[in-house]
Amino acid sequence: MRWMVVPLLVAVLAVGAGCGAGGGTAPGTAGTPQASGTRSGPAGTPGATGAVGTESPVPVVTVDGAGCRGSAVSQGDGFPEVRGTGEGVELWGLLFGEVPLRRGVEIKIVWRMTGEGPLRKVEATLPDGARARLAWGPEEHGGSNWRRPGQEWGTGFVFPERGCWKVELTRDRGKGHVWLRVR
Repeated sequence: MRWMVVPLLVAVLAVGAGCGAGGGTAPGTAGTPQASGTRSGPAGTPGATGAVGTESPVPVVTVDGAGCRGSAVSQGDGFPEVRGTGEGVELWGLLFGEVPLRRGVEIKIVWRMTGEGPLRKVEATLPDGARARLAWGPEEHGGSNWRRPGQEWGTGFVFPERGCWKVELTRDRGKGHVWLRVR
């Protein structure tokens, strides 16, 4: 019986050590765990790289009902993320919460966006013109281990109503948007 305990203990320690890799907090995240750097997007999208120059695919599941109007929310090995539609840019959002999002609850969203210049505009609206409250941000991040192209900013939103919200981001050169379902 004792001979089985040692290999089992070694296996448990090895798994536990792997779970702790890449932990910590990203700049500006106030104790929120970082997203893993080993994500890969849905088929046909650029994936994240765990190490420079290597693609590290991770199973990605589209979260049914979480996105709307063409913005699918995907769940990989970390937080849910959404790929935006851009005009001259590539746009990604990392959602620090459960999806679909909940109305009246502040949600942190970290954005990665290509283009040029500072992030000039970040707003969320419903088709009827209702606006979500930008609780904070955008805060420019110096970097993190979330591997998507572009510069990184953090925002906090409070969505007051249920529905399909269009979140628009604009830089000096380039703009993009995502659609997020709020319940």
